[in-house]
Amino acid sequence: MPDSTPKKVSLLASGWSNVRSAGTQRLAVTGVLVLIALLLARMSWSFPITGDAERGLFDLRSFVLAEQVEQDDRILMVVFDDQTLINARKRSPLDRGLLSEALANIDQMGAKAIGIDILFDQPQDEDEQLIATLRGMQTPTFVAYAEMETNADDIIYEQQQFLDSFQAQLEGSKAQAASIRLDNAFGVTRVWPSIEDHLPPVLGRAMIIGAGEADKALPGYTGSINYRLPAFPDTPVYTTLQIDLFTDPDPDLAPIMAEQVAGKYVLIGGDIIDYDRVDTTYTSITGEMPAGLRVHADLIAQMLDGKSYAPIASWTLWLLSLLVVLAGVLTGLLELRNWKVYPLLGFQFLIFLGVPFLLHARGVDTMGLPAFGWMAGWFVAFAAVTSAARASTAVQRQFAQGALGKYIPRSIAEELVEKPQLLALHGEKKEIFVLFSDLEGFTKMSHALTPEMVAKLLNRYLEMLSQVVLDHGGVIDKFVGDAVVAFWGAPIAKPGDGERAAQCGYAIWQAGEAFREEVAAMDPNLPKIGKTRVGLHWGEAVVGNFGGERRIQYTALGDSMNTAARLEAANKPLQSSVMASREFAELSDLDWWRPMGRVVLRGRARPVNLMEPAPDFPVQDRQMLEQAIELIDNNRAAAIELIEELVSRYPADTALENLLMRTKKLNEEGVYVLG
Repeated sequence: MPDSTPKKVSLLASGWSNVRSAGTQRLAVTGVLVLIALLLARMSWSFPITGDAERGLFDLRSFVLAEQVEQDDRILMVVFDDQTLINARKRSPLDRGLLSEALANIDQMGAKAIGIDILFDQPQDEDEQLIATLRGMQTPTFVAYAEMETNADDIIYEQQQFLDSFQAQLEGSKAQAASIRLDNAFGVTRVWPSIEDHLPPVLGRAMIIGAGEADKALPGYTGSINYRLPAFPDTPVYTTLQIDLFTDPDPDLAPIMAEQVAGKYVLIGGDIIDYDRVDTTYTSITGEMPAGLRVHADLIAQMLDGKSYAPIASWTLWLLSLLVVLAGVLTGLLELRNWKVYPLLGFQFLIFLGVPFLLHARGVDTMGLPAFGWMAGWFVAFAAVTSAARASTAVQRQFAQGALGKYIPRSIAEELVEKPQLLALHGEKKEIFVLFSDLEGFTKMSHALTPEMVAKLLNRYLEMLSQVVLDHGGVIDKFVGDAVVAFWGAPIAKPGDGERAAQCGYAIWQAGEAFREEVAAMDPNLPKIGKTRVGLHWGEAVVGNFGGERRIQYTALGDSMNTAARLEAANKPLQSSVMASREFAELSDLDWWRPMGRVVLRGRARPVNLMEPAPDFPVQDRQMLEQAIELIDNNRAAAIELIEELVSRYPADTALENLLMRTKKLNEEGVYVLG
C-alpha cells in the first residue's frame, strides 16, 4: 500500500511556502491571530458569547448523558407546598408551630438525619416552641444557615442578627447549623457551592456526616452536580409528602408514615410555586425549575452514589487547546481543492464535539472544558492561515495571470490559473487555427543599425503584434526573431476562434503597415522597413507542454504549423501580404475571401488552395474571380480571360497580376509550383 505521508508533507510544505510568500507583515498578523485562537480555545468559558455557548453545550451533555433512575428510597422530602399554605390559611412566614409538631413526630420515626431548608431569620410567636423541639431532637438535625457575605441578595443585617441569635440557642443540642448556599453563577446551579471556612458544611454534606457516613460525604468536592432524570415520567425521583401529614398523624397511618421515614435522609422545606425555584442544568432543555430543596436532595444522592467528577488539570486544557489550534493551522496549510481534506475536516469536528461527551460519560468534569472554544479556536487558526495563503495565492495568481496574459488572452489565463491541469506536461491532438507572421527584410536591415536600435525597433514591433493577437483571443506560441507564431483552439477552444484568427491575420498586416509609418516618422534616415507577411492555416497539431521539470514550453507541433509557415513565406513570390488555406477560410465564417488559385508550396508535395482576405473587393468581382478559378481545370483560356479583365480593373493589385501569371504557367497537373 503506497505511503501517503510524503504527499501530506509535500502539501504542508507547499502551504507553508504560500503563507511565507504573503510577506512579513501578513505573517505577523497571522501569528497574532493564531495566538488569539489559542486564547479562545482555552479561555472560551470566560468570554461573554462563547461562555454562553460553552454552558449550553455542557447542559446538553449533562442532559443527554443523565442517569435515568427509579424512585430513590434513601431520601424523603417533606414539604410546605401550596396546598399546605391553603390549609393553614397562612402563606408567609411559614407556620413554625406546624413545623415544630411535624419535627417532634418525625424524630420518633427513625430517620438517619433531618435537614431543614428554612431560614429562621425573623421572629414568630411559635419560636420558643420550635427551639424547644429542636433542642430535644434525638435525630441529627441540621438547620438552614446563611450570611450576608455569601448571600447578599437574600439576607439583610437585621435578618442576620436574628438568625445568629436563633442558632446560638441551639448550641449543645443535636440541632446544628448547615449552609444552604447554592452556586447560581450565570443564573444556573450547575456546580456544588464552594467551601468557605467561616460557613458550616452544606446541608446535604452536614446530614451525611451527622448520620455517621462521613466517608461518603465527598469531602472537598466542588465539581459538577449530578442531576438525574426519572426513569418513568409519572414517578418522581424522590418521594414527597406534605408536612401537615406529620402534625397529627392518624393512628392507623402512623406505621405507614414511620415506614416512609425510617432509615432515610429527610429534607424539610418549601415546594411553593414561584418561590425558591432554581434553574438547573436541565432547565434550558426541559423548562423545569425545581425547588431549592430538590437540589439539596440531589447533592445527598450524589454523595451516597460516590459520583464525583474528576477535574481536568489546567495544563491539560492548555495542551489540548494547543493541539486543536495546531490542527487548525496544519489543516489550513493543506490544499482545500484536494477532496481528501474534507473527510479530515469532518473527522476533526467530530472529535471536538465527541471528546467532551466521551469524557463526561467517563466521569470527567467537563465544566470548564472548552468544547465550543476548540471549534472557534480551530476556525480562527484555520482562517488566519488560509487567508494568508489566499493573499499569497492572490499575488501569485495576479502574477501568473499577468505573465500568462503576455501570451494568451486574460480570460484563458484566468481559467488556466483555476485549472492548472490544463497545462500538464503532456501533449494532445487539437484542431487549431495557426497564424505565422514575418517582417520582410528585417534581418538584413538590422546589420545596418546599432544593437540598441535593433532592440528598440524589434521590441516595439513585437509589442504591437502581440497586442493584436491577444485582442483577438489568440495564444502566442513563440517569437522567432521578428516572426510571431500564434494559434486559436487550444488550450481551450471557444466558439468563433476561426473568425477571430482570420480577423487577427488581417489586423497583423495592418499593424505592420502602421509600424512602417511609425518608424519612418521616427527617423527619416533609418532604412525602410519591409511589409509584414502573414500565413494562415487550419489543421491538426499536437498541443501541450513540452520539455522537462526544469523548463517547459507550451507550444503546438505538427504539419499545420509548417503549412502556416510555408504560406507566410509564399506571400513573397505570390506578391501578396496575407494568405490562407481554403480549410482555414471556410471555417472562419467570413465572406471576404477571394480565391487565389492552387499552388504547391516550397518543400511540400500536395497542392494548397489559396484564399486571400479582401474585405474591400467588390462582391461582383469576387464572384467573377471565383468563376475564373472554377474554369481553370476545364477551360483555362476562359479563366485567363476573366482574370485579365479583373487585372485591367485593378492594375495596382499585384496579387491578381501574379495569379494571372501563374494561371498561364500551370504544370501538367494544373497547379503552379513555387520555386
